[in-house]
Amino acid sequence: LDDVGYGSLECWGGATFDACIRFLGEDPWLRLRELKKAMPKTPLQMLLRGQNLLGYRHYADDVVERFVERAVKNGMDVFRVFDAMNDPRNMKAALQAVRSHGAHAQGTLSYTTSPAHTLQTWLDLTEQLLETGVDSIAIKDMSGILTPMAAYELVSEIKKRFEVRLHLHCHATTGMAEMTLLKAIEAGVDGVDTAISSMSATYGHPATEALVATLAGTEHDTGLDILKLENIAAYFREVRKKYHAFEGQLKGYDSRILVAQVPGGMLTNLESQLKQQNAADKLDQVLAEIPRVREDLGFIPLVTPTSQIVGTQAVLNVLTGERYKTIAKETAGILKGEYGHTPVPVNAALQARVLEGGAPVTCRPADLLKPELAELEADVRRQAQEKGITLAGNAIDDVLTVALFPQIGLKFLENR
Repeated sequence: LDDVGYGSLECWGGATFDACIRFLGEDPWLRLRELKKAMPKTPLQMLLRGQNLLGYRHYADDVVERFVERAVKNGMDVFRVFDAMNDPRNMKAALQAVRSHGAHAQGTLSYTTSPAHTLQTWLDLTEQLLETGVDSIAIKDMSGILTPMAAYELVSEIKKRFEVRLHLHCHATTGMAEMTLLKAIEAGVDGVDTAISSMSATYGHPATEALVATLAGTEHDTGLDILKLENIAAYFREVRKKYHAFEGQLKGYDSRILVAQVPGGMLTNLESQLKQQNAADKLDQVLAEIPRVREDLGFIPLVTPTSQIVGTQAVLNVLTGERYKTIAKETAGILKGEYGHTPVPVNAALQARVLEGGAPVTCRPADLLKPELAELEADVRRQAQEKGITLAGNAIDDVLTVALFPQIGLKFLENR
């Protein structure tokens, strides 16, 4: 992988941190250092959820700053920073921390479509991110709903108006991604995300080799060696067989997503959630309910954690047989403004129900948080002492692991 000449390799962040401690008993910080040691030449990239970091709530600015500093120290080069609400206020602290530590800060447009989203929406967000300070912009099409023609227009307009390096990330779930990447390349996009062929398509990304072959001999020739790529593909073909039992149901493409806008990772989650409830046959009903819940929540994009929040509420609405008979705590949080701005106002009746006479949050949600790092650190050290846990040489990494995942993080440290 290090000899291919990739622009970067995304290998950390997102849900991988959670998966390491929850399922693999692996230290994510150690994993990052090992990856850096194995691939010193290629920039390593991660996905960071803005003020949520890699957890599922907003953290105080001092935690965001320290997390970014530690990620850079452990070997991270490129930070793709996004916010599930596309609220630039929620990306600001993370982007500024990345730049202050000399790494590459990539601001993200989490692409979605709705009556509230126009071309101007994306141009405005790009401008706000550039004002915050970024090294590049990514268009993140997590559901594979960006059509080739819309991509051509969006990339052309951003490149026409702004001097910025632009990257495109498209999931292959709906079958449009290869065409979308090609149209974006014609429009002048600077980089695109692909996956090695044996791990590509379905919930993932278009195949690297196919795009390399498509562009060979053109003005957009990637210069990558298809034989080197084939060796990597052959290796992962064997690896994939071992994990066969964990694959999602999708064969080919899923056009239902063009209506429900469900990202690939969320679809596999929904399938297993319903299976556990013995309600696998309710998937289509849940997929039909998701757009309705999304509209009630102000047409928010569906990406972690909002995808899980909308998905869980849709499951509740279907399984209880009555819409909003139960309102999940996180759904209430969005209605109250605790996650930031929604693209349009939320359902007023639902909001009134959860506010119970109170006022919604209108400031940047993290402005309501006091610095929490010192307290977290003291707490982790106290628990480590009580439980006889030996903390890592860089104890701060363990503190951050527990800060992001209090229960499973601590359990991981006990079992390490």
